[in-house]
Amino acid sequence: QAGMSPGKLRSKGEEAMLAHQYDQAIGFFKEAIAAEPQNALNHFKAFRVHQRMKKYSEALKDISSALELKPESQEYLMQKMKLLKSLGQCELALQQLDALSGHDDLKASIGECARSISAAQKAFFDKDWKAAAHFFDQAIQHVDQATDLSFQRAQAMYHLEDYYGTISDLGRVLKAHSNHIEAYQLRGEAYVRLGEHAAAINHFREGLKLDPEHKGCKAAHKFVKSIEKKNKRGDDAFQAGKYDDAITYWWTAINIDTTHLAFFRPTLLKIVKAHSKAGQHDMAIKEAEKHVGNLETVEGLYALGDAQIAAEKFEQAVHTFRRAVELANGDEEREAQRKLKEAEVALKQSKEKNYYKVLGVARTASQKEIKKAYRELALKWHPDKNADNKEAAEKKFQDISEAYEVLSDKETRAKYDRGEDIFENQGGGGGRRNPHDFFNQHFQGGGGFGGGGGGQRFHVRFG
Repeated sequence: QAGMSPGKLRSKGEEAMLAHQYDQAIGFFKEAIAAEPQNALNHFKAFRVHQRMKKYSEALKDISSALELKPESQEYLMQKMKLLKSLGQCELALQQLDALSGHDDLKASIGECARSISAAQKAFFDKDWKAAAHFFDQAIQHVDQATDLSFQRAQAMYHLEDYYGTISDLGRVLKAHSNHIEAYQLRGEAYVRLGEHAAAINHFREGLKLDPEHKGCKAAHKFVKSIEKKNKRGDDAFQAGKYDDAITYWWTAINIDTTHLAFFRPTLLKIVKAHSKAGQHDMAIKEAEKHVGNLETVEGLYALGDAQIAAEKFEQAVHTFRRAVELANGDEEREAQRKLKEAEVALKQSKEKNYYKVLGVARTASQKEIKKAYRELALKWHPDKNADNKEAAEKKFQDISEAYEVLSDKETRAKYDRGEDIFENQGGGGGRRNPHDFFNQHFQGGGGFGGGGGGQRFHVRFG
């Protein structure tokens, strides 16, 4: 651009700006400023480009320079007032309003904004979080790019336990300022309080990328990782059938911070399930009652009802699931009705012959658990092994066979669980198969226990 006059540079800058080539445009205007630094118009042109580029701090410098060079310009003053309001610097704008003629709406908006910010800051200092959030809401309605106000409102909402609001505000802060470490920390802490630990860890890591020694992000990252480490060990122990170990790991995780209810409450439900699996039914019910007593939810009532069914306290379970039906809404209602029906069926069957009880397994038992129970009981109660009590053993053996015949088949088990009759004389020795034939099938190469098919035969000897 050597030898180009300031007027030509401005003209080229205007052309680039119209073509949305903002980097080229600002280049021309900067050259014009260098050639003619005392011309307010050059600074004003640069202001317009920086404003379009949303580089508001540079735009503020440009319009301030233009106004210093031409303090009588009402246009420049009005543009600076609008920009200051947009940036949330309403109190600074208020100090210069007297020099602006007309523009009553702008003046009123700046006045309201300044009053709201002043009230918000006072409430924030006094830790009156509800009032602070209210006044920040009012102030932010007047501004466009006030990330400081958004960050302070996010802090107030965090203290009010409005974690979704905190996350939303800080998302806008980070979009405008991607290097805002405190925003990463606070947003991560909000995710922690919602129980969304993976998202929290990601935010703390982003903060630590900016400053590996940042105390807040470092401590918060360590805190969440310590909880998740114990939680995973609990999950792994549960999957391995080590229920007491799982319970210990989960309680250790909970006790890291017992106020962390978004983790405490769902983990307590896992503890309830582990107690039931371990046959510790009284403890399962006790912990479930704690959960419901702290805050009654459909999910908590399900856990309590399931624990009561596992403990064979069917009448209590029916009462619990009826309460769940009352609380349920929408899609939850169908599941609550289903659980109530299952509890009613279990109560009815408890007064007749209960196949689950015959085999000594829970109603939630897997096919593998049912098969194992049948094998052990069939061997124990086979009449040939109970010569001194053959008649009673024969009855017990028949019941065991009948129970396994029903529960080992998915279709008949589902019918039984729904309370439908399986046999014409159900509960009175009405099985479809001879119990001895059924036993021989499963113990002598018929595809049952310990075998690999291929006709391998097993010889069972008693005595």
